Amino acid sequence: MSSQIPVKQIDPNPDAANNNNKPETVELYASRKKIYVKEVKGLFQRLRFFSLWGLMGMYFLFCWITVNGQPLIHFDLPAREFHLFGVTFFPQDFFLLSGMLIIAAFGLFFITTLFGRVWCGYTCPQTVWTFIFMWVEERIEGSRNKRMKLDKAPHSAEKLVKKSLKHTAWLTIALATGLTFVGYFYPIRELAIDLIAFDANGWAYFWVIFFTAATYLNAGWMREQVCLYMCPYARFQSVMFDADTRVVSYDPNRGEPRGGRKKSASKDDLGLGDCIDCGLCVQVCPTGIDIRDGLQYECIGCALCIDACDSVMDKMDYPRGLIRYTTENELEGMTSKLMRPRTFGYGAALGLMIGAIVFTLTTRVSAELDVLRDRGALFNYNGRGMVENSYTLKVSNLSEIPQTYRVSVSGLETLTLTSRTDVSVASGEHLSLPAVVEVDPEKMTDSNNTITFRLQSLTDATVTVETESRFVGPRD
Repeated sequence: MSSQIPVKQIDPNPDAANNNNKPETVELYASRKKIYVKEVKGLFQRLRFFSLWGLMGMYFLFCWITVNGQPLIHFDLPAREFHLFGVTFFPQDFFLLSGMLIIAAFGLFFITTLFGRVWCGYTCPQTVWTFIFMWVEERIEGSRNKRMKLDKAPHSAEKLVKKSLKHTAWLTIALATGLTFVGYFYPIRELAIDLIAFDANGWAYFWVIFFTAATYLNAGWMREQVCLYMCPYARFQSVMFDADTRVVSYDPNRGEPRGGRKKSASKDDLGLGDCIDCGLCVQVCPTGIDIRDGLQYECIGCALCIDACDSVMDKMDYPRGLIRYTTENELEGMTSKLMRPRTFGYGAALGLMIGAIVFTLTTRVSAELDVLRDRGALFNYNGRGMVENSYTLKVSNLSEIPQTYRVSVSGLETLTLTSRTDVSVASGEHLSLPAVVEVDPEKMTDSNNTITFRLQSLTDATVTVETESRFVGPRD
């Protein structure tokens, strides 16, 4: 849908006989023009092959792998447990998630200051699935020219068959994507059986359908529109760029003036640069831009134009690198600096956050003990004349296996725990344990004393947790 605004034109010669004041219409919204991407081979395409298929492999396989009977990655929302690579996290570990998100952000900023949008070109999920869908399209409908002719051709049995096969393949990949995504929240083996038997929760069907449709539309139909108009990263990436950021660039000093010529012709005699103006760099671009126009926010750094241009340079016996990963300073004949204040700052913040998270994970104890003192009564005397205080112990088992714990208390002479001392707690369970502590009043040196509760695992001797509390007695 387009909107039109009438623009009044001012004639420099108002007395001219042919002067007319008809308004001109300006299109504010241009309809999308389909981009037919030409397949190209080369170094960066091979790198992308390994990165994309590697990421796809991890995505589709990780939900099927189990460790000690637990999925390798499983976000169990009803139980509020998050299982990641054999370690279970609970809501109280939310700060770790925040730290990991900060690491991801600073990692993205650090890489962007060095190499531009390599995240978009090699690892972004939109890029991964778009390239997979384009690969399927190429195998079914043929090369770029064949696809263009097929779309322009009138309806026929051949066209119907090819289009049907393509969209069936797209929907199959999209369905597998949706099932796998939901499989990280709903164990995939149970999900597959329950969906077929119509025993799954209604939300499971909803999210499978939702992510299937989203994948099919984003990777099959919208493609570059997601990168150009929906992705915020494309809009603020330039904030992290400087003259030393290495991005995909065209070298105008070497390529201009551009023009076609025969391979046998001398470019010097013709007064031309290395660019033969073949347009191949535009034909292979998934966002449809011309890299020769300079750095543009639409460029996702996929380097397909580099592979295409290098293949042309090889055919023309010209040196490679007319389009290459380079910096603005290098294009102007200056040297580039790898580490700059901004890069160093991002790298330092990234290193500190990684160190903090690693330290937290390696020192993390798989048990928690919270002590709540009974505030209803400060203290009591029991039948033996001992001073008693009552507590509620909150014991949490954060490990993957059931644990048996022994509770003890220390801090005062003759201090004794008179309630149950051994307790069994299932994996992920949070147990409330009433506790009564007594002490001989003659051994109390103060009316308010610091005592320590100790939780020792009898299953794993390395797990010990201590928590301080207060013991209140009579005043002298």
